[in-house]
Amino acid sequence: MSIWWSLHLRRDAASVPLARRLLLGAMETAGVDPDISYDLSVALSEACANAVEHGGSGTRDGGSEAYRVTAYLDGEKCRIEVADAGPGFPAAGGRSRPPARPAPSDAEHGRGLCLIRELADHVHIGNKPDRSGAVVSFDKILKWREDAPLVAV
Repeated sequence: MSIWWSLHLRRDAASVPLARRLLLGAMETAGVDPDISYDLSVALSEACANAVEHGGSGTRDGGSEAYRVTAYLDGEKCRIEVADAGPGFPAAGGRSRPPARPAPSDAEHGRGLCLIRELADHVHIGNKPDRSGAVVSFDKILKWREDAPLVAV
């Protein structure tokens, strides 16, 4: 069983719950365990919120006013990628990856990437090859409900 979808969303806060609900609906329909679905939906929400907040250049050229979400449910794994057209992550020591600095537990900002790292099995955070935006991708091994209609074989 393989399902994939891709969304091109405006950098608007209202797009975050839309992406989350679509992911949750697809995983529920496929028969993914609700705990796994929840973890992935929280990670997706954090990645989308980061794209909305940081994914633009401040210009109104249209190109930076959107971001892309792609999700793959393939066999025993779900892979999600959120890509924006913003300035990307600053290079740190030749790498285009933000440092893993946990924010204080009572902080209202700065915890998203750490949450994604905690909720997913594998995480890649970096810039697009042409440095025209950031890409956050993560995957998680799926567990299925006993009555799953589309369980992987």
